[in-house]
Amino acid sequence: MLRVTLATRLALIVIVAFSAISITIIAVFYRTSVRENELARPSPGRLAAIAEMVERSDPRMRSVLLEAASSPQFVVRVEAAGATPALPPRVLRNQQARLDEMYSSALPGRDVTVAPTTAATHDRWFPRLARAMSNAVEFRIGLNNGETLVVDATTRLPVTPFGLPVGLGAGLFGTIVALLALLVMQRETRPLAQLAAAVDRVDLSTDPPPLPEARRSAPEIRAVIAAFNRLQTRLSEMMRSRMTLIGGIAHDVRTFATRLRLRVEKIPDAAEQQRAIADIDDMIRLLDDALLSSRVGAGQLSQEMVDFAALVRMETDDRRAQGSHVELSADEATRGVIVLGDRLALRRIVANIVDNAIKYGRVARLRLQLENPAIVLTVDDEGPGIPPDRRQAMLEPFNRLETSRNRATGGAGLGLAVARSLVEAHDGTIGLAAAPGGGTRVRIGLPVFRPDA
Repeated sequence: MLRVTLATRLALIVIVAFSAISITIIAVFYRTSVRENELARPSPGRLAAIAEMVERSDPRMRSVLLEAASSPQFVVRVEAAGATPALPPRVLRNQQARLDEMYSSALPGRDVTVAPTTAATHDRWFPRLARAMSNAVEFRIGLNNGETLVVDATTRLPVTPFGLPVGLGAGLFGTIVALLALLVMQRETRPLAQLAAAVDRVDLSTDPPPLPEARRSAPEIRAVIAAFNRLQTRLSEMMRSRMTLIGGIAHDVRTFATRLRLRVEKIPDAAEQQRAIADIDDMIRLLDDALLSSRVGAGQLSQEMVDFAALVRMETDDRRAQGSHVELSADEATRGVIVLGDRLALRRIVANIVDNAIKYGRVARLRLQLENPAIVLTVDDEGPGIPPDRRQAMLEPFNRLETSRNRATGGAGLGLAVARSLVEAHDGTIGLAAAPGGGTRVRIGLPVFRPDA
């Protein structure tokens, strides 16, 4: 998806507004220049005065009179009787008829012909545009002596003493100001983009990421950056304190549970003793999960090179020794594959998934495959499966398919949640799906350690 930044949006607004204004000005100029506009042509009274002055003038002084009446946009000349005027282009003949009617009614008693023409231009680069902007019109007025007074009127763009069109300087100045404003806007919004990138990198288990320096930015931007810096510092300290507290409590309670188990060994009733030992084991396991989760949240997981295939094989052997139905198939390519992570956390991932499969699906079928750049472990069971709309919820803490909180019908709902947090702490992925036999499939992918990476 295309990302349009704030600076880009403001730039587009400026560009669209400038384009709309430019198009409007060009359209208005074209309308007032090419079509009928009395302000762009000489008035009938002026033409009548020139015609009468030429008729009364001395033929010897006519050239001086015509020169005095002419200008760069208003050329007056006299043609001899019998001269044939050039026909205007076909596209302009309809306009000629309208102009003839308008000026003939204003100059009674005279033969008047008005025709728009494509006057010659000296613009070598844009001749068509120059002719369109010249708005050239030729007036042919019959004199009493049979001659024809010809007036070529053009309305070109007004220019400054430097030869530039009026308004060009203002347009250039406005363009430069707009470019400078865009540059300043880009400079002012850059810290906001850097702040957004820093927010994406926030991880409460590590030190707060450095925020962009904005000493030269607007006070509001500096205030936002400073406020966020204080916020992430407080959140990081609060999370670290909470995880440290949970870890300390879990460690101490585990010590008490171990002492309690030693005392349980003295219970004379064997059945009661086994039930008490099972409850204490469940409590210790729950505390171990809490301790591991607190280590993940506080960023205290160690990193070592772990042979993941050997670790999985060791866990399956332990389950077989306990009489559980566990099967393992591993591709030859997975032998000796190294995963960089915490050994205890990786063992807990495999143990939680396999124990869940055994508890709820009676059978755990494990398969190891290498799918670069990850090693993938899939665990299938033969249980009732998990409905598709509940699979994502099963990865959240304290979620069970059996909604009661009876421990006799299942665990505390932390096994998959702890596995998920540990997998994500190792930059891996975990997902639930339907197994081919109708049970549940858990798929875990962990990145392979590459020494040369």
